[in-house]
Amino acid sequence: MPDAPAAPPITSSPEPPEPYEVRQVTGWGRTAPTVSRVLRPRSYQEAAAAVLGCGERGGIARGLGRAYGDAAQNAGGDVIDMTGLGRIRSIDAEAGVVVCDAGVSLHRLMEVLLPLGWFVPVTPGTRYVTVGGAIGADVHGKNHHVSGSFGRHVRAFDLLTADGSVRTVLPGTDLFDATTGGMGLTGVVLAAEIQLVPVETAWMSVDTERATDLDDLLARLTANDDGYRYSVAWIDLLARGAATGRAVLTRGDHARAAELPRRTRVGRRGRRDPLAFRPARLPAPPPFLPEGLLTRTTVGLFNEAWYRRAPRHRTGELQRLTSFFHPLDGVPHWNRVYGRGGFVQYQLVVGHGREETLRRVVRRIARRGCPSFLAVLKRFGAGDPGWLSFPMPGWTLALDIPAGLSGLGAFLDELDEEVADAGGRVYLAKDSRLRPDALAAMYPRLADFRALRAALDPRGVFTSDLARRLSL
Repeated sequence: MPDAPAAPPITSSPEPPEPYEVRQVTGWGRTAPTVSRVLRPRSYQEAAAAVLGCGERGGIARGLGRAYGDAAQNAGGDVIDMTGLGRIRSIDAEAGVVVCDAGVSLHRLMEVLLPLGWFVPVTPGTRYVTVGGAIGADVHGKNHHVSGSFGRHVRAFDLLTADGSVRTVLPGTDLFDATTGGMGLTGVVLAAEIQLVPVETAWMSVDTERATDLDDLLARLTANDDGYRYSVAWIDLLARGAATGRAVLTRGDHARAAELPRRTRVGRRGRRDPLAFRPARLPAPPPFLPEGLLTRTTVGLFNEAWYRRAPRHRTGELQRLTSFFHPLDGVPHWNRVYGRGGFVQYQLVVGHGREETLRRVVRRIARRGCPSFLAVLKRFGAGDPGWLSFPMPGWTLALDIPAGLSGLGAFLDELDEEVADAGGRVYLAKDSRLRPDALAAMYPRLADFRALRAALDPRGVFTSDLARRLSL
């Protein structure tokens, strides 16, 4: 891969990079913490040494810790913190191609690339994920229906494998397809070459409308969703009866420079510096909040207010990139609002033609009274080639639920069965509790993934709490 130095093969087993610490590690949902030895390499050579120095419990790469469950945890083993590898290696400002280390965050890419007129091709709901994490989880965003997931825009990456060697991996190969969405279990991504998206401003032109119920929402998305690059719906999962599935639908595209008004505060500031990246930041919640803040009553009041304050129909509103894509990033450590017990994020997808399954799931969640104020529905486009990539053509629903909710495990197990029976799946990057027997029905290339992993890493160097729980 051009301009991306790679570590040469290493045959000895040197000591892991210093310093390292033994500490508790958890996902963003703050459930099921485990203790690991955490190493932070600062060079490709140190990363190779860390891999070769893994003990019996193996190791797993970790970025900024935004996987919700246990994908970047490794109880009793090693966790390789890749944020020490954070260099942007080269930028082709004409072609819109960047080569960078895997530890570079999407936030950092935006800081550097937006002033040059380029934006990342896909971003999830947070920009605080690393490039390596985006590849490992094959993250998707609000533009999947037209642009696919992150891996579709990766031109090549360098992968450190279990024997200490580095391979340049290209699209269309089995190793590429096993790694994009492979949750770090094929090796450690060291660097990647990414195709970017041209933009004229750091603003979005946004249309907003209210949908009265789930059928109304699906009809609006089916009718004209392809006319927007980005699309997402906040959905009220506590509404029942005729209002079941009511939603606020938000869609848009990157604003052109000519769309910024000459007058008003936005116009003066925007036209003077249309590509300025100025994310807002609010105070963080206290480290520990009392339990029981998020109840059906409190979340129901929030949902009612949020739905009512949304415009029935508004077009062409200018919003900052960060407000449109990453509203929660403005609140550091927002995951604390769920209290000490943390929360579970559950994300499913079912295919087109399986809308009745989606309706049943939404009705069941509403009847159960799950207090979720962070619930979104999107339409996915064509599936991605990653063997364990989550997206498939159809409908995806994601929701956050306090982990301490009574009977939550059994309830989600039932939803898993319904989703699997419909040919759908749940997202491994957000999972913290899926049963292994449900996995094969959801991911038809699972056997191929296991076979490639066994051949590439016969000693099982790369492993995680997620991998052990699901026998990946």
